[in-house]
Amino acid sequence: MNTWTLILPEMALALAGLVILTAGVLPKRDTYFATNMASFGALALAAVLVLAQPDGTAFNGQYVADAFTKFMKFITLIGAALGLLLAMDWNAKEGLAKFEFPLLLLFSSLGMMVMISANDLIALYMGLELLSLSLYVIAAFNRDSERSSEAGLKYFVLGALASGLLLYGSSLVYGFSGSTNFTQIAEAVAGSDNIPFGLVIGLVFVLAALCFKVSAVPFHMWTPDVYEGAPTPVTAFFASAPKVAAVALLVRVVAVPFAELMVQWQQVLLIAAILSMILGAFAAIGQQSIKRLMAYSSIGHVGYALIGLAVGSEMGVRGLLLYMAIYLFTNVGAFAVLIAMRRKGRALEGIDDLAGLGKTDPAMALAMTIFMLSMAGIPPLAGFFGKLYVFLAAVQGGFWTLAVIGVLSSAVSAYYYLRIIKVMYFDSGEALDPRPASLSAVLAGTGLFTAFFFLFPGPFLAAAQAAVAALIG
Repeated sequence: MNTWTLILPEMALALAGLVILTAGVLPKRDTYFATNMASFGALALAAVLVLAQPDGTAFNGQYVADAFTKFMKFITLIGAALGLLLAMDWNAKEGLAKFEFPLLLLFSSLGMMVMISANDLIALYMGLELLSLSLYVIAAFNRDSERSSEAGLKYFVLGALASGLLLYGSSLVYGFSGSTNFTQIAEAVAGSDNIPFGLVIGLVFVLAALCFKVSAVPFHMWTPDVYEGAPTPVTAFFASAPKVAAVALLVRVVAVPFAELMVQWQQVLLIAAILSMILGAFAAIGQQSIKRLMAYSSIGHVGYALIGLAVGSEMGVRGLLLYMAIYLFTNVGAFAVLIAMRRKGRALEGIDDLAGLGKTDPAMALAMTIFMLSMAGIPPLAGFFGKLYVFLAAVQGGFWTLAVIGVLSSAVSAYYYLRIIKVMYFDSGEALDPRPASLSAVLAGTGLFTAFFFLFPGPFLAAAQAAVAALIG
């Protein structure tokens, strides 16, 4: 009974998905709104069940539930629910109001939850593939758009390559450690005087596959094209919940089974963090498409987050968890503005299309200003504290070079964030179409969180500290 109690959140999503799938294929009236509400309710129910979930393991140690999984699952489910809200009105206006969209978001959320709780290489792969298959489809959800179809195909091909790397690395890890279970791998590594070279090679392949999922350099090549080609609500989802889940998985992989190989994986993550920060800072400067700019911005933010993991300390991991939570809300808010960019019924994607927003829609311009300044790390907004925690962890760990590169990259990236603010307030342009209530609600919620996080950081710090203690302690 303990096993079934532990997996109640996943069971709720799976059963809700099957019910929605069955109802959706029955010949009846349009079910788009109903399936959206049902999916939203299922995500809310899963979030409640996650908070009430007891600690323990299930399925012979393949599934684990603790404070770390609760923290990351709850954030991921919030991101999925916000992604669903962002897509409702957009899909209706673009002729994509099909019940399959919320269903795919539901199954991708199930995959993310399995990933976060995975304590075995096989469970890890199952969760990752369930997420990936759903993302391949929704990237190409607008079948009439060549760009959307191209985005889905590119993501599928490169995602298949990443899956191959993961499977090959997992097979090497199994061959040299004798197990796929994280706990047993850790015991095998800890009890060995000479670490097999093949095990290190397997670890590198696994890290490469996971770096692809978080779009860290040099495994970022899919990100700009997929972000630009996919429908904007899909891009918003890509940049939020799945990224948080993939980072959570990366943290568990290096902190549990391969904790004794810190010297080996630390080198990989240091290089990935430095390259991601530099590329994210400089590659976005010349972009004219705001979606492509946000793609390079997300690469840079992954670099900042990886600082916390590369440091390898408890403080660093805590900073990473807080960074990802803050990034999710800020990023979703920024994409809510992008989705609201419509003029005469046509969706807009250019930075110049924001011209004059400060006069025509001051509330949305203020929200976008808050999000851009937060991403730039300007105090006292939430993004400043996210960067502060990871940079402090780097300094206390003696990684001065990493901290200096992070600060300089953040200063460079501030240019293109401030450029967006300049376009909104100092350039002239036509008014945008009125935005729907769902987008206004997301803008208000994420904007208030980003602006006033400094007033109540305590609960988030405590939750992140408990999550780190459950993972490392």
